Amino acid sequence: MAARTKSAKDRPSYRCTECGWTTAKWLGRCPECQAWGTVEEYGAPAVRTTAAGRVSTAALPIGEVDVRTATARSTGVAELDRVLGGGLVPGAVVLLAGEPGVGKSTLLLDVAAKAAGPEHRTLYVTGEESASQVRLRADRIKALHDDLYLAAETDLSAVLGHLDAVKPSLLILDSVQTVASPEIDGAPGGMAQVREVAGALIRASKERGMATLLVGHVTKDGAIAGPRLLEHLVDVVLSFEGDRHARLRLVRGIKNRYGATDEVGCFELHDEGITGLTDPSGLFLTRRDEPVPGTCLTVTLEGKRPLVVEVQALTVDSQIPSPRRTTSGLETSRVSMMLAVLEQRGRISALGKRDIYSATVGGVKLTEPAADLAVALALASAASDTPLPKNLVAIGEVGLAGEVRRVTGVQRRLAEAHRLGFTQALVPTDPGKIPAGMKVTEVADMGDALRALPRRGRADAPRDDNARR
Repeated sequence: MAARTKSAKDRPSYRCTECGWTTAKWLGRCPECQAWGTVEEYGAPAVRTTAAGRVSTAALPIGEVDVRTATARSTGVAELDRVLGGGLVPGAVVLLAGEPGVGKSTLLLDVAAKAAGPEHRTLYVTGEESASQVRLRADRIKALHDDLYLAAETDLSAVLGHLDAVKPSLLILDSVQTVASPEIDGAPGGMAQVREVAGALIRASKERGMATLLVGHVTKDGAIAGPRLLEHLVDVVLSFEGDRHARLRLVRGIKNRYGATDEVGCFELHDEGITGLTDPSGLFLTRRDEPVPGTCLTVTLEGKRPLVVEVQALTVDSQIPSPRRTTSGLETSRVSMMLAVLEQRGRISALGKRDIYSATVGGVKLTEPAADLAVALALASAASDTPLPKNLVAIGEVGLAGEVRRVTGVQRRLAEAHRLGFTQALVPTDPGKIPAGMKVTEVADMGDALRALPRRGRADAPRDDNARR
């Protein structure tokens, strides 16, 4: 007997658990989100048609929609409000992700206490700690308030029950990976569980007009753990960054439906808690009476915020055949490029035979090319053992041909340097409006920039090609 051909209804289908992409055959890697091992078989859905139903609210011309219900309310933390675009919008769902120990729970507990009030209750739900542990932290950072409610739960139904009992204006869940729904199979933190928990809390937030802050874990690569769909469902995605050995913490906006994503909030983590930094440049500078060789200042942009940062370099005679190249806070590849440019275009020959150490001050990480000129000058200053002039900042991208290229926001960077008392600057050509009282020198290439160094008296000065011939 001939085998019966399977109908489309009986034929198996496959779906990516990460992004929801569907296909008729199994694949080891999802072509949509490029994730491995996420394509699983599921039953082909029956074809259904949905009849038109009764609408909940009538459609209005967009100009007649009331925006008063979407007015942002301050969290009480100015630096967080800066990143959020003014504060928390009622019904908004915010996902805050960061590495373990970076200070996410400390920041949100401080926000919970400052946002609480007689007409705005706050509910803090912890799934990673006991209520007594959170209370001890609240005592330490002075985050106590009569309208701040605390619960330790890992069951989704219990969390929803607390919402009915407390009726908060702000819900903080730490973290979304620790809560599970009894109606969904799988361990807490699994993709199905995270999707269900997040979906339920998002629905509750929209129905109640309640702002929600969700804490999310990150993978070893720094990406947000769980299904990528989670980032699409929430309104705001924030990244909490910082070196656990440094005091500086940065909150960056990755996605924001209510504001811009180019703002950065700066915080300082200390024993008494976490505080916002309205002027964080002091963390990245070392005040000295006299300039020191191997140091140069630059102005970097973190979002829209200019920060004055100090770059340091040290060169010593190498005791091994292959000299060391050590960096901290700087990209190793960019430092290597600056070494090559200095040797070939700047005619500094001694760098290749020395151990070279370069770093930033205060734990800040410089990744933008605008810091190239400062890195190159710090290396040249260390090699010649001659300090740069006091109160000098260097801004510009350096190309492999030795040219100094223009960067964005030069006027904003110069204004910040002038505000902090710096009187001299090396910048690319055509910098625009210059702050009054500031001496700005335009440099076209590394040769022009190296003239800022005093006359060298050491043997490692720039080499003379004619003498070599």
